[in-house]
Amino acid sequence: MKVEGFLASLRNAETISGLFGALKRSGTPVKELDAQRFLIIIEGDFEGRRFWTEINGERANHALGDAMLNSSSFPFRCRRAYTGGNAIFVKFEDVETDKFLVSYRSEDEGVFYIVEEGRAREITEGEHDKLKGEMPEFKIRSMSEEQMAGMGAFFG
Repeated sequence: MKVEGFLASLRNAETISGLFGALKRSGTPVKELDAQRFLIIIEGDFEGRRFWTEINGERANHALGDAMLNSSSFPFRCRRAYTGGNAIFVKFEDVETDKFLVSYRSEDEGVFYIVEEGRAREITEGEHDKLKGEMPEFKIRSMSEEQMAGMGAFFG
């Protein structure tokens, strides 16, 4: 599948449940797009209701840290006005942890996964809550010192 096709599936959502359903049907959170595997992170707003991604129970932007700078982000809008967000594609080859949890959340609903050795399997919220404390630390390869220095030079 191409990135554009994946984003088009998200654009068809009319509710947060529909958005989470589109993510499920597309095989996230680990997805092959344009012949490369990615960990898919989403965050945004659906008519005032926030949605986000957590890794091992922690907001993805905190869990990923400066590795977020080395990922690709694509904004998307859904069918309804005032809806949309960002889909963030993190190269799966940069993930250094073999086992971790991913959840797509809003204030009142969620979809939960365990990722083991590169394969994701949906689990219940109860299983997710039980496993949170048992997960190894999530590690991802971040930018090297040279890359960070280059970014500093670029942004002045």
